[in-house]
Amino acid sequence: MQVLLLSFLASLFATLVIIRYQHLHSHLTGDHALEGAQKFHAHAVPRVGGLGVALGLGCAAVLLLFKHDHTVTIYLYLLIAACPAFLGGLIEDISKHGGIIIRLGLTMISALLGYFFLDASLIRLDIPWIDPMLSLWPIALLLTILAVAGVANAINIIDGFNGLASMVSIMILGAMAYVSHLLGDHFLWNACISTIGCLLGFFVWNFPRGLIFLGDSGAYLIGFLIGEIAVLLVARHPEVSAWFPLLVVIYPVFETIFSIYRKRFLRGMSPAVPDGLHLHMLVFKRLVRWAAGHSGSLRSANAATSPYLWLLCSFSVIPAVLFWNNTLVLMAMTAAFCSVYVHLYWRIVNFRKPRLLKKRITQ
Repeated sequence: MQVLLLSFLASLFATLVIIRYQHLHSHLTGDHALEGAQKFHAHAVPRVGGLGVALGLGCAAVLLLFKHDHTVTIYLYLLIAACPAFLGGLIEDISKHGGIIIRLGLTMISALLGYFFLDASLIRLDIPWIDPMLSLWPIALLLTILAVAGVANAINIIDGFNGLASMVSIMILGAMAYVSHLLGDHFLWNACISTIGCLLGFFVWNFPRGLIFLGDSGAYLIGFLIGEIAVLLVARHPEVSAWFPLLVVIYPVFETIFSIYRKRFLRGMSPAVPDGLHLHMLVFKRLVRWAAGHSGSLRSANAATSPYLWLLCSFSVIPAVLFWNNTLVLMAMTAAFCSVYVHLYWRIVNFRKPRLLKKRITQ
């Protein structure tokens, strides 16, 4: 637990310093765009929370080095592999002109480094007619790169409200940490709990007041680590179902897939163009704002939105933890979650609020 505590304190303090001295760097790091589909702040807010997360991970590596932990070498390889993904997001955070192609490209390079440094490869999906093809390394490499970059981009997509992406990531990593502990995988355990500690340090300042944002650097760094750990869990442990990590990350991943479908085929627009019709945006506009009425502020409504999505995420994380080695159950739960998501989305978009949510928001 020393790794968890140190990464938490390092991230907490680093993020505090960024907030306290934002007047010195706001011209570079501040989010000055006050209008847009997911803009709720009234003044510039630092969007480089990823720096605090990165520093916390670095401090965890130093601690492992001083403790002569046998996992420190592979842990350092993981952080080295994460650098392109982190830097791609940081370029966007500072320049505001990086573009999604650059971020995805650098994240793919990170996945490529993970493939060679960590042997992080999708060697099976537990689907009989697909698994034989994964024995061919070019196919395995391509799918690994696409999967890891996809998860990283998915975490970035849900990063729209205070505490949303960070807490969802904590829940996902907590599930992976639990299974890693059961399997006695000390490296993956350290990777999970150090990242959780960093996110908790950031979360203190981000939720509920939104004093700092995770930014693309933080979202892509965390998303890459989640994707990489997911691949490594399956690659290193044949007893873990390949559907365990998929169910754990299904909320952000399916949000991305559904968003691409909705934009491309229903609205006839580019999937890269942001809009205000993600599920978390609809929960904000048609449930939380409706419940608060005209008296509620945007900041309080922003903070009140994330817990609804935390609850939704728990519907996939909890069964994944319970049935981490049962492929058939995990498949069924993945299909059930996707069905619930689509049903919930269309009920909200058509102003038919589910009874459970009606009761919760009127209490």
